[in-house]
Amino acid sequence: MPTPDASTTDAAKSAPTGGVQSLERAFDLLERMADAGGEVGLSELSASSGLPLPTIHRLMRTLVACGYVRQQPNRRYALGPRLIRLGESASRLLGTWARPYLARLVEETGETANMALLDGDEVVYVAQVPSKHSMRMFTEVGRRVLPHSTGVGKALLAYTPADEVRALLGRTGMPAATEKTLTTPEGFLDALEDVRRSGYAVDDNEQEIGVRCLAVSVPDSPTAAAISISGPAGRVTEAATDKIVPVLQQVARELSVALASSGQSG
Repeated sequence: MPTPDASTTDAAKSAPTGGVQSLERAFDLLERMADAGGEVGLSELSASSGLPLPTIHRLMRTLVACGYVRQQPNRRYALGPRLIRLGESASRLLGTWARPYLARLVEETGETANMALLDGDEVVYVAQVPSKHSMRMFTEVGRRVLPHSTGVGKALLAYTPADEVRALLGRTGMPAATEKTLTTPEGFLDALEDVRRSGYAVDDNEQEIGVRCLAVSVPDSPTAAAISISGPAGRVTEAATDKIVPVLQQVARELSVALASSGQSG
């Protein structure tokens, strides 16, 4: 750990929010780096944050010394490996916090409930509560799938700019999981338009024949998250959809409030 100098100590004064200003600034810089793709230069951080270069340099020097940022050979800064462990632990906790809400979904819809996050170009399932039906859908926690063939993937990407969606699809290649899988960028972008219009996403036999999923995003989640129910297509019918979607949307709103308040203290 670096020894704080006078200027660093000065930066640790109280922020208007009642927190420590240097900490708030450091986390703001980390989030700006993530938004920029994980690698930035000091001048870019200064332009986006409005902080003076000397302040940013001091904060980055501390983050580098702690392993949360690394300086590249080209002198730009990249997110560091120590963040991986924090992220993995936070993802597990996010799934733990979500479980009571997923249990409510199972209780009210009768179908298996899932929570998923977008991790790079893939969807990863971080929590699940199984249906009580003998015929039910199991999606193993930790399983990774491509977003173009899943309801949660559509919900997660619905408001992502089209050029970013096209770039992601170009990297994944859009392989067909079934004959119903969408395999063209245009088809997938049309599906995202449907999500924005209707407020929910559908996987209609696209990931697995005989399985239908309904998904919604969790609004204002600290990281892009979606919840879904999945079940046999014979149970998750159009008529059932009309009843299930409002429940999904309500639970997503309640989960959003819970996540926003989970770190607050009086």
